[in-house]
Amino acid sequence: MSPQIARPVVGFFRVASVILLVVAVGLLAAITTMHFVIHGAEVQVPTLKGMTVADARSQAAGLGLNLDVDNRYFSSDVAAGHILTQSPTPGTVVRREWHVRVAESLGAQQVDVPDTIGMDEHLAALKLRRVGLTVGTTARLPNAKTPEGTVLAQDPPAHAKGIEGPSINLLVAAPPDVGADGFLMPDLKGMTLESAQAQLAHVGLTAAPPTFMEMDVPPVGPDGSSVKLPVAPDTVIQQQPLPGARVDANTLVRLTVAR
Repeated sequence: MSPQIARPVVGFFRVASVILLVVAVGLLAAITTMHFVIHGAEVQVPTLKGMTVADARSQAAGLGLNLDVDNRYFSSDVAAGHILTQSPTPGTVVRREWHVRVAESLGAQQVDVPDTIGMDEHLAALKLRRVGLTVGTTARLPNAKTPEGTVLAQDPPAHAKGIEGPSINLLVAAPPDVGADGFLMPDLKGMTLESAQAQLAHVGLTAAPPTFMEMDVPPVGPDGSSVKLPVAPDTVIQQQPLPGARVDANTLVRLTVAR
């Protein structure tokens, strides 16, 4: 190849090499920028459990995260106003503006669950609110013998201890021509068989013939006095479905009773 032809060819390759180098540098810069943009927008979810909601909200906001209080529960271990649980879990890598959902502690249960059975549902809701409780699920059951809107049953029952949340589910009477949508099975344990059967009949549920279980009788005391039985005869000691189970008018309730 003559020197006259070689010079343009060499010049062309030099220009092409410079262009390729510029393109490569540009791609590398773009990749690096994208990496910092993506990872710069990511944060690790901090540990919020045990913090006050105000402090947790402040820490989350400092990281560009949003804090949502989804639920509130009673707790004997975590003080009121502090966080019980969180989602996502601590250490999870998320993008900024992510919503961290937490449950707030209401502290140990101090409120006494009122009895709302027989009340109008609106008055029952007012009575619950006065003690710091709310109405949870309201289910309706056709009942020709009870005025519409009357509370037939509640769960948890009156004076219940160790309840989880501050809401009470109600079963409310509906007109006979309204379809039943079911309700949560009440706790019948500890009631007399007659009272349990009467409550089931009142809400339109059918009880199967009871199963009786013989109970051990404690020996007579050393002074000859009788010892009180641990379970009184004719008392419901087991039930199926269990308390809190979803039931409807077609559910057959089975009771085990102390003899």
